[in-house]
Amino acid sequence: MKLRNVLIAVKDIEKSKRFYHDLFGLDVVLDHDGNVIMTEGLVLQDAKIWSEFLGREILPQNNSSELYFEEKNIEAFVEKLERLYPEIQYVSRLMTHSWGQKVIRFYDPDGNLLEVGTPM
Repeated sequence: MKLRNVLIAVKDIEKSKRFYHDLFGLDVVLDHDGNVIMTEGLVLQDAKIWSEFLGREILPQNNSSELYFEEKNIEAFVEKLERLYPEIQYVSRLMTHSWGQKVIRFYDPDGNLLEVGTPM
């Protein structure tokens, strides 16, 4: 068995496709009626559809999971993030952990928690 995808619920598919392409270089593999598969296995699901599937309310910023990305030139990434998405909500701005890894945490436009860190 192998993990194929990670799905996140989003309110605006087009906005989310731009966001993940602009910041992380992800491209659309399949776009089908509120369900978008992007490169690297990220799936964007229209929040209304996802809520109907689950029969439950979507809880943004629940902080129970995160999408983790690695970037060697994290300072350049932070500059790009601030230039393209100045309204982004940070959990923690660029910091260095005691083990030497630099990381930044923030929410995507739908409250999904993201972390970008330097490779370990």
